[in-house]
Amino acid sequence: MSSTARGRVSAAMFRRPWLRAVLLLSGPGAWFVLIYLAALFLLFLSALWTVDPLSGKIVHSWTVDNFKQLVETPAYRTIALRTIGIAAAATVTDAVLAVPFALFAARIAPKKLQAFLFVAVLVPLWSSYLVRVFAWRLILSKDGILNWSFEQVGLGAVNIGYSNWAMWIVFSYIWLPFMILPVWASVERVPDSFIEASADLGARAWRTFRTVVFPLILPGIVAGSIFTFSLTLGDFITPTLVGGAGSTFIGNVVYQEVGISNNVPFAAAFASVPLIVMGIYLMIAKRMGAFEAL
Repeated sequence: MSSTARGRVSAAMFRRPWLRAVLLLSGPGAWFVLIYLAALFLLFLSALWTVDPLSGKIVHSWTVDNFKQLVETPAYRTIALRTIGIAAAATVTDAVLAVPFALFAARIAPKKLQAFLFVAVLVPLWSSYLVRVFAWRLILSKDGILNWSFEQVGLGAVNIGYSNWAMWIVFSYIWLPFMILPVWASVERVPDSFIEASADLGARAWRTFRTVVFPLILPGIVAGSIFTFSLTLGDFITPTLVGGAGSTFIGNVVYQEVGISNNVPFAAAFASVPLIVMGIYLMIAKRMGAFEAL
């Protein structure tokens, strides 16, 4: 291309910023549509098919029998509610732990301590997910350090290993950094003048937090909850390793239907449940300004 042609192209790009954006994002956008959206489309499409009970082959005929089975079968409803309930419990727990931690780290701790706390939050993310889950499996097991510690102080063993309580604790621990970081960033963005004005008007610390600080950091909490809630919804490893017989998650059923029963359409239908739940949750989070806090 000659210098004159390059100059004309550059001038055209300068006069049309939207054209530069289109050319810049066309490649990643096409990849996103091809890989992600196409995969979601195929997932929902597969959920409308069935499996022939005699041959085991997929029948490409439109039906909603898989979704009817999910709604009408009490066991599947229980699994879905358990998955959503524990995901919500872990999210609330992480929010309760992250807010005071972020307030101390961003507003009270000295600079050197802030750096230490920041590294402490990130260090668990440097280790393997499986290592962390197995560590908690050992801690919460019948002969683990938790029961031993309680017995040493005369409280008796709690025996919460391989239960829904164990999954709640493990999920809360694993996803806690994903809640702390957005909340920390939100706390840092709270103007000091707002807090000073609240104190000048006679508000105590709790009232200042409730009426000034909390509404400003709420988008950060919601942003963190997107990670904790969605990651728990789609997990199937933790229920397998630390959950008991009554701790099956949606992901475990999907794995069994694909890898054991070879019922891909029903697995796709059940896998659609977390996607629908997260779609609704993301719309609510968007209205609360969570995306600006990411």
